[in-house]
Amino acid sequence: MRLLSPAISRLARLRMWRIESWMNNPVAAQREVLQDLVTTAQYTQFGHQYKFAKLFNLREFKNTVPVHEYDDIKPYIERMMQGEENVLWPTPVTWFAKSSGTTSDKSKFIPVSDESMKDGHFKASKDVLTLYYNNFPASDLLTGKGLVIGGSHNIYPFNEEIQFGDLSAVLMQNAPFWTNWIRTPELSVLLMDEWESKIEKLAETTVKENVTSISGVPTWNLVLFRRILELTGKQTIAEVWPELELFMHGGVSFVPYREQFEKIIGKPINYLEMYNASEGFFAAQDQPGEEGMLLFADHGIFYEFMPLEEYGKQFPNTIGLSKVELGKNYALIISTNGGLWRYIVGDTIQFTSLQPFRIKVSGRIKHFINAFGEELMVDNTDKAIAIACEQTGAIVNEYTAAPIYFSQGNNGAHEWLIEFEKNPVGLNDFVYELDTALKNLNSDYEAKRHKNIALRLPFVQPVPKGTFHRWLQSKGKMGGQHKVPRLSNDRTYVEEIIRFNK
Repeated sequence: MRLLSPAISRLARLRMWRIESWMNNPVAAQREVLQDLVTTAQYTQFGHQYKFAKLFNLREFKNTVPVHEYDDIKPYIERMMQGEENVLWPTPVTWFAKSSGTTSDKSKFIPVSDESMKDGHFKASKDVLTLYYNNFPASDLLTGKGLVIGGSHNIYPFNEEIQFGDLSAVLMQNAPFWTNWIRTPELSVLLMDEWESKIEKLAETTVKENVTSISGVPTWNLVLFRRILELTGKQTIAEVWPELELFMHGGVSFVPYREQFEKIIGKPINYLEMYNASEGFFAAQDQPGEEGMLLFADHGIFYEFMPLEEYGKQFPNTIGLSKVELGKNYALIISTNGGLWRYIVGDTIQFTSLQPFRIKVSGRIKHFINAFGEELMVDNTDKAIAIACEQTGAIVNEYTAAPIYFSQGNNGAHEWLIEFEKNPVGLNDFVYELDTALKNLNSDYEAKRHKNIALRLPFVQPVPKGTFHRWLQSKGKMGGQHKVPRLSNDRTYVEEIIRFNK
């Protein structure tokens, strides 16, 4: 198969002209996307309700259609899951991506239409491959197999034609047949429900394959890697899969995990960040080694960007690509060919480049700490953790943080629960480096820390290894897209984990 590598590379790169067409004209591409979406959905129930047939420009669209959070659009989705057609989107929708994004007990069911798979997720996947081969034309990526840790899916109990599951399961069930030739393990293993058994089966079956790429959430891949090394007696993953050349990651920031990956893999490989959510495939890294992901402007998704101070208004001011600024936090709002209309994804993003448009995920709208005006985002804390680890020799698996509010005789602070894979040389040194990094990364935090006037030094509590996984498991939130909430403006998660650990 290695003899085919040059031909595969040339074939993949033939798509590059398609990417460059919307990459060089993203505003025009977005205008066409919105027109296509509104025209296609004008005779749906939602389209009739908001008079899509009479909407002729972006201003009318924004003045007529309110911004939606999940609870606003949930009644439409429930009707779709009961089998009602032509509600949010004209073609039949029989698949729904089950997503929580956090440890909330409430699950979200995101409609996944045929169009959103074909013109969104699958098209974007091809573009990722094209971009990779454009950067590495001598790659042997497709001479081996791609390892995927997938989720599971189920039949909806109230309608046997409707199925739901983790996004990865939905996509794998609907992927072209030939993808089975370049993917491992087999579908029956990928779709297993019970995560501990799945990790065991994944480890047993994939060690025999020639794995050249791996994709998934960093935390679960580390769990798999460690089990594979236990089973094989090898010291590094490179000894198990010598042809491994690429890890594609998303879902959480890779910054705190990079050092662990480099150590456990044992050789230099390429790392590629992707922004592939249940709601759509939004962006992917087109310049390896540089921060920022290329925003996909022609994949059935129309984007709006909302300054955070507008959050909570029914008709907030939003802007398009032509007016965004570098380094500013925006809430991402999307309209899609899956039937989401002016939908708040929940992530906050920043633009790292305007020519072309590249973004990074900076946090979540509801997952930040701003108890004292410090406006601390996940992007800040992930980077600060990585710096503190580098300075103290520590390795962090997971963490969460929340404020300690003013009390009699004490000013405020941030309480951190941190699960160390490798303890720092000294905990006090780690706290100092963490605090110093946060001050360097966030001027608001630095101002509140000045002379301990509003904020005193962070309070760090190490927790035993495996705490966060066991906590997620106790909530029925193991695997898939379930994540530990990094930051919270209240103490719910922190106090729950402290009680859980007693």
